[in-house]
Amino acid sequence: MTSITPIRDPKSDWLLTPQNAALVIIDYQPVQFHSINSMNTAELIHNIVLVAKIGKAFNLPTILSTVNVSNGRNADTLSPLKAALEGVPSIDRTSMNSWEDAEFQAAVKATGRKKLLMCALWTEVCLAFPTIDAMREGFECYPVVDACAGTSPLSHETALRRVEQAGAHLVTIPEVICELQRDWARTDTVKDFLALMFDAHAFTEAD
Repeated sequence: MTSITPIRDPKSDWLLTPQNAALVIIDYQPVQFHSINSMNTAELIHNIVLVAKIGKAFNLPTILSTVNVSNGRNADTLSPLKAALEGVPSIDRTSMNSWEDAEFQAAVKATGRKKLLMCALWTEVCLAFPTIDAMREGFECYPVVDACAGTSPLSHETALRRVEQAGAHLVTIPEVICELQRDWARTDTVKDFLALMFDAHAFTEAD
């Protein structure tokens, strides 16, 4: 059995590939975690760290943003996530909507990627606003729903409905891992792929 030859262009592929996607991580800071009520905090931390590992394994350009750190109002990105994103610069801002920050918007556009894996706290604000804005400028947005959370289950689910109605493609962590790998013949990432898939199920099994 042989995969289609030649393979689809990974830059223009309509599915996610390591060559056409970028990862956007917004506001995973202690103050945000303290107000999350739509998901277990330990599971949320596990999942967003896993998403960061996925980005690293598949060499995705990664944009990390925080709010109100430089002015001393908020603490920086949660340390386990910061460690998983070693070497990724953080873009601090004051706007609730990161798309309204010039440095953030420029960083996203500089990746040259049109498919954005979106992760943010809270779903109803820091995910919804830039997702809708980015799509209006021609980006395809993929909120990673099991790595995002809101102030209540209703707020989280309503925000996901809003962005989906606006054109976003909702995805889960296992779906992202498999879509980026796609073919066992891509041997360079098979080892990381297997480790990430086991990690994706680790929290559920431990629970």
